[in-house]
Amino acid sequence: MQYLDTSVLVAMLTNEDATARVHTWIADQPVGRLAVSEWVHTEFASALALKVRTGQITVGDRAAIVSGYTRIIHKSFRVYPVSADHFRSAALHLGDHELGLRAGDALHIAIAFAEGATLCTLDRRMAAAASALGLRFLLL
Repeated sequence: MQYLDTSVLVAMLTNEDATARVHTWIADQPVGRLAVSEWVHTEFASALALKVRTGQITVGDRAAIVSGYTRIIHKSFRVYPVSADHFRSAALHLGDHELGLRAGDALHIAIAFAEGATLCTLDRRMAAAASALGLRFLLL
């Protein structure tokens, strides 16, 4: 299973430097192999709010993007629930300050580990932390 972090979804559904690369990669993935977690919903909403605040998208754009996101997630992705164990594992990863993880990234790593999935990200720091922790990853 390929577990996508929020950076991949943001690039997939908005105009980012990595958008074309992500679209090509997504198109090559077998049906039923992509997953996200419930945590992605919160981070995705935050990313869109930031884009509205900084003038990168309008409120109308945001509504259309959220509609597309909801449709794609329900149609094409497995959605993992987030558990207390995931939060505890993320906290343990955050205890290693040299990894340089933020809380949300540590949570993505914990979920991917627990599900036995490959972490797919555009975030170099998260990919480096995944590598250091022995998690399979793909830096897109």
